[in-house]
Amino acid sequence: MRLVTFQFIDRQSRVGVVIGDTIIDLAAAAPLVFDDPPPPPWRLLDVLEGMPEGMGLDGVAEIVAAVIDQIGGADDAELEPSQYGPLTIGGVEMLIPLDEARLLAPLPRPSSLRCFEASEQHMAALARLHGGGMPYYWYERPIFTFGNHTATYGPDAKIPLPRTVAFDYELEVACVIGRAGRNIPPDEANDYIAGYMLLNDWTARDVQHEELIAGFAFSKSKDAATSIGPWLATPDELDEYALGGGHFNLTVIARVNGVEQSRGNLRDLTYTFTQMVAAASQDCFLYPGDIIACGAIGGSLLEVTDGQGPWIEPDDLVELEAAGLGVLRSRIVA
Repeated sequence: MRLVTFQFIDRQSRVGVVIGDTIIDLAAAAPLVFDDPPPPPWRLLDVLEGMPEGMGLDGVAEIVAAVIDQIGGADDAELEPSQYGPLTIGGVEMLIPLDEARLLAPLPRPSSLRCFEASEQHMAALARLHGGGMPYYWYERPIFTFGNHTATYGPDAKIPLPRTVAFDYELEVACVIGRAGRNIPPDEANDYIAGYMLLNDWTARDVQHEELIAGFAFSKSKDAATSIGPWLATPDELDEYALGGGHFNLTVIARVNGVEQSRGNLRDLTYTFTQMVAAASQDCFLYPGDIIACGAIGGSLLEVTDGQGPWIEPDDLVELEAAGLGVLRSRIVA
């Protein structure tokens, strides 16, 4: 399933599932499955936490199946509102044309954001940025910093350029926690992952250089914005790319103004998402809606230009893309 947060005619935030060119509005269709469900607006975080009672991803799947059954068991890959006319409950449409909706960040206000550096290539580039070598402890365990989860942007959002002369994208994939857990073993971590999505960890490289020299964790260099979306893909959406052991053979691509700048593959990460989840949960709880990002894959402009630029500028269009995860577009504004 591809879970989205979106707006339609009334501009109210809604939660849905994308099938083909259609969004199933979960709150509108919920009466097909649940008795007296809560009225909208629904949040994706509420759904992951199991509200209304018994929801969760299993409840979402039940709603989707009920909608498909309602329209005669149509091929879900060809679900088109125009074929069935308005499908409503209580005057509220259940099927929304994707091109008439505005997609927001799947989790507009995630509960937390952990930014790992699971790529040796990018970690080496960061080491060069401050004139040092690879830290030995990076090879011993996954490491991360906390990001600003309150500065979250969705697909096609305008990203305000912060005060920097070296603004860079980071091509990343993130997983979202689906249930609470503490001290999660790597071989059980998949059970705690609700899904995956593209993530752009925007970074001011000049500010980051100062933070590295000072010996501080990344802070202001990554404080302005993080882009996620366009949807949260449940793990089954990536089954065909799974290699086992938490690895994926999934290519990811970054473009600036339509020109490919970097390309990578999740199989090249030193640490898997299961290892990152286990490390993040050591001695503390993870909760539904927590985001765990893997770090830049296949290079950012830091690697592409060897730290010399040119960098991202106003009016640039940055696109991240991966099969199953869609395209995450962002426009930079002054």
